[in-house]
Amino acid sequence: MQYISDFFVSGGAWMWPILVMSIIALAVMVDRFIFLYLRHNVNAVAFMEDIKRHVQAGHLENAIKSCNAVKDSALARVVKEGLTHANRSPGEIQNAIEEATLEVAPEITKRGTLLQNIANIATLLGLLGTIVGLIDAFSALATITDPEQQTKMLTNGISVAMNTTAFGLIVAIPCLLAHVMLSAVTKKIIDEIEHYSVKIENLLVTRLQGK
Repeated sequence: MQYISDFFVSGGAWMWPILVMSIIALAVMVDRFIFLYLRHNVNAVAFMEDIKRHVQAGHLENAIKSCNAVKDSALARVVKEGLTHANRSPGEIQNAIEEATLEVAPEITKRGTLLQNIANIATLLGLLGTIVGLIDAFSALATITDPEQQTKMLTNGISVAMNTTAFGLIVAIPCLLAHVMLSAVTKKIIDEIEHYSVKIENLLVTRLQGK
């Protein structure tokens, strides 16, 4: 704990904005992981097999209940919208599904690039701290004649330079890793919505035509 405290203090004032970036990044990570992994990341294949079985058996109410069981899922919301319009015209079914898809897509992709931007800002803040630290270090060599004081100022300048760079990277690397993971699950959910929205539309239109 003392090492962390000394590390932070040695980095100077530029450590604070990087710390702010780390707090924002942590909040975004928690929010996105809960939102994408716990709320929206359902077993799409099993879910759609269940929906298909109910629709083909003519049990639309049971299909809607299956959607309500995972009502927070974006895919379930899109499918449910199609099911609630199942007895209308093919055009109305298609419009309802497309409207629901357009509604949920921004929720899935929201703050999608924020972690990447935070990583870039943290890295740049670290580099800025590095430059400031090196300027202070070289200024000490140029202006201070006392060897002891010169060594102290040089050491402080190098500490600021190295610690801010390290802290910026410590914040940036997890942000980029989290961005990669969240981007992958976001793409998976969006792809499932696009794929299965077409399937549920075809399924419902086929059901209408078979009446």
